[in-house]
Amino acid sequence: MIFLLFIFIGIVAGFVAVKFIKCGEFGLIANMLVGIAGALLGGTIFKILGLYLGSGFIGSIITATGSAIVFLWILTFAKKC
Repeated sequence: MIFLLFIFIGIVAGFVAVKFIKCGEFGLIANMLVGIAGALLGGTIFKILGLYLGSGFIGSIITATGSAIVFLWILTFAKKC
């Protein structure tokens, strides 16, 4: 159940990240995957560094969205937009 919640958070993060990054539109499915990947990477990196942006659902959304924005920003350089 927690895994499904984490996927949902990643999807929301991908949607929000696209709104912040110009030229970050890769398509609906790709943006969802970017959000999920950003959430996974961000959650892992923040946990390793000992950073916590809050607890519960809101903290997870903030962490996942921030990391999805960074991940999408890096991908836009690869896309050369």
